[in-house]
Amino acid sequence: MKIKLTSVMVDDQDKALKFYTEILGFVKKTEFPVGQFKWLTVVSPEGPSEIELALEPNINPAAQTFQKALHEQGIPFTAFFVDNIDQEYQRLLKLGVQFRSAPTQAGPVTIAVFDDTCGNLIGLCQT
Repeated sequence: MKIKLTSVMVDDQDKALKFYTEILGFVKKTEFPVGQFKWLTVVSPEGPSEIELALEPNINPAAQTFQKALHEQGIPFTAFFVDNIDQEYQRLLKLGVQFRSAPTQAGPVTIAVFDDTCGNLIGLCQT
């Protein structure tokens, strides 16, 4: 069993694609129309290209409530790992990314939390 696809719910797919590619550095892998929305995925240039992150339109009211509650409570929806969190934190700050927390040691992991501008908080982690 393998993880080949996971997703984040986003309030605007075009805005999400811009943030996830131009700011975070992911690469668009798939984009095609599905009704009024798109099947839209990105991959990490540093990882296996068969592991995709879908930028899902958040049109489900239950999902919207869940996403909003996590955001308001300061809980990251997902986490991305980096080799040098201090360097990545500084790079993202210079690009205008809004962080909820600076890199902080949490047991064997250092984590910072940022807002993806699309309704999610994301953990930036280094082990």
